[in-house]
Amino acid sequence: MAAVAAKPNVLVACALLLLAVGCQASPFWPLEIGYYHDKCPQAEAVVKGVMEKAISQNPGNGAAMIRMLFHDCFVEGCDASVLLDPTRFSPTPEKLSPPNDPTLRGFKLIDAIKDALEAACPGVVSCADIVAFAVRDASCILSRGKVNFQMPSGRRDGTFSNASEPLKFLAPPTSNLSDLVVSFVIKGLNTEDLVVLSGAHTIGRSHCSSFVSDRLNTPSDINGGLAAFLQGQCPADATPGETARMVVENAKIPGWWEDRFEKAMVKMAGIEVKTGYQGQIRKSCRAINHY
Repeated sequence: MAAVAAKPNVLVACALLLLAVGCQASPFWPLEIGYYHDKCPQAEAVVKGVMEKAISQNPGNGAAMIRMLFHDCFVEGCDASVLLDPTRFSPTPEKLSPPNDPTLRGFKLIDAIKDALEAACPGVVSCADIVAFAVRDASCILSRGKVNFQMPSGRRDGTFSNASEPLKFLAPPTSNLSDLVVSFVIKGLNTEDLVVLSGAHTIGRSHCSSFVSDRLNTPSDINGGLAAFLQGQCPADATPGETARMVVENAKIPGWWEDRFEKAMVKMAGIEVKTGYQGQIRKSCRAINHY
């Protein structure tokens, strides 16, 4: 009777063991706020310290980080694949693709953050999370605290990078509004995300070659003096109805844009992330680890 009674207990124990093994073997887990709280408590403070110094020297460093997140996340997901240097085995990574080379900046700044984190907590903080934290801090610093949000983390670094991929997912400067909307929808973002995130273009520099040819040709709510100046400098184009309404709301309602920008930034930083056993924690953000 004792042996018979023990069988159900054995079966239960086996089931629990299989469940535990299955959970541990899961290749994915969700991003979380405070992911490094125990692993590297000073991680986020280290990133912020480096960013504060870099932006005080040149505000363009903050703009460069925000652009880098977009160019990374829309290609292979937010996995720092855009940071990889060419090698003999991979001679044409993303950073050499026309959308990135030679205009994408900030690689040395990421190196500086990574070096500081490796000194504090070797092999713990991913390059993908470094980019996400740097963007959060840049947004806060450049907005003088008006944009202030927490960034979930736990991303892993990717091991694949090819110059052909940005051409597939990064819309070229000649894209019209419909093209841009489609490129965002493909990545799980909507029209409002497009409009709100486009507000980041109020920092940093742009070039006339990036503007659609008739952007300012029709009447709009833009300040008359500014419109005249831009018309003298660059070709221009009007924004269609629904997105125009969003732009007006973002501009006129206090706090409206900041609140939506925070949410959209976190949403973008979660595109196709690699977590769990899907990636690695690179020792150098410029090269994959070889074991």
